[in-house]
Amino acid sequence: MMPPEEPGHDRWQDDADPVQDRWHDEHSGPMVRPYVMTSGRIEPTRGKFDLITLVVSVGAEPDGAVGLGPEHVAIARLCQSVMSVAELTGHLNLPIATVRVLLGDLLDQGFISMQEPEPEADMHDIRLYKAVIDGLRAL
Repeated sequence: MMPPEEPGHDRWQDDADPVQDRWHDEHSGPMVRPYVMTSGRIEPTRGKFDLITLVVSVGAEPDGAVGLGPEHVAIARLCQSVMSVAELTGHLNLPIATVRVLLGDLLDQGFISMQEPEPEADMHDIRLYKAVIDGLRAL
C-alpha cells in the first residue's frame, strides 16, 4: 500500500528552484532566436549574399527605421568600412542565413550597398582554351 501524499503537493512537480531554472541569466542576457530576428524568413528579399560579397553602409544609420531592429543597426555600423558577409557573420555571432536576411532588409531600404563577386570564367568555353594554347605557343 502507498503512503498518503502530502496535501497540496503535486507529485509531478519538479523540486528545482524556479529562480535558477530560467532560460537566461544575468551574465548572458535574454536569448532571442534567429527566426525571431528575421520574422521567420530564411531568404533575403533582395540580393544574393555569398560569403565573399562585399557590403558597405551608405547614408545615415537606420536608427528608428520602420521594421529594423538592433541587429540591423549593428550591421550598418560594422559596414562603415567595406566588409565581407563572412566577416559580418563572425562579428555578429549569428547564423549566415540570418545575416543574409538582415542584409536584404538593409539593401531594400537603401542603407547598404553591395558588390557581388565576379562570376568565374566559363570553363566550358573553347575560346578560353584556344587563347591559353596560343599564349603558350607564343612563348
